[in-house]
Amino acid sequence: MKILLVDDHAVVRQGYSSLLSAMLESCQILEASTGSEGFALWQQHAPDLIILDIHLPDLTGLEVGRRIIERNSSARILFFSMYDELPMVQQALDVGALGYISKSGSPKVLLEAVTRVMQGRPYVEHELAMRLAMHRPVQEGGLPDVTPREFEIFVLLAKGMPPRDIADHLCVSLKTVSNHTALLKSKLQVTSTAQFVHLAIQFGIIKLGEIQSGRVLSS
Repeated sequence: MKILLVDDHAVVRQGYSSLLSAMLESCQILEASTGSEGFALWQQHAPDLIILDIHLPDLTGLEVGRRIIERNSSARILFFSMYDELPMVQQALDVGALGYISKSGSPKVLLEAVTRVMQGRPYVEHELAMRLAMHRPVQEGGLPDVTPREFEIFVLLAKGMPPRDIADHLCVSLKTVSNHTALLKSKLQVTSTAQFVHLAIQFGIIKLGEIQSGRVLSS
């Protein structure tokens, strides 16, 4: 596997290069410190994966990503950045990148992101994915307009938590949970807990390992 790593800080490049080499077998790392250098290396070496910082000298990571996608729409790009503002994350995804992670994330997150993106599957770091799902308009593939409390209950239901436990967890009545659940079913157009689960996984809000009981998938 050939990976192009583009970041203007040598220490960051060295750290990520060491991590990737340790985690992946037969991994060749190409490094660039500027946007123009990164784009030139991509043209010369056709790497399997491009890991791009947003903030770069000369060309921004977003511009580099645009140029790459214009020339190869199937290019696999993973942005990694200190920025976690939703407009920035959305811009990166709109460029055509498959993934976005924070530089403060763990090596486990990096490995999962690289694995998913190399498979051609999208990956957005968990917390960012939750925030995107809440704020992205439904016509753009986001969740319908749900309140913060409804979103909390949606996530807990999707994780397999029983309504009574949700009520205790949120310090509200069971009736309140039931009312919110009914509103959620109407807004999300679902009829079962299993459909809550599938929606949450689809939006990257939860992972299979976070579900309390496997039975929920068939309920």
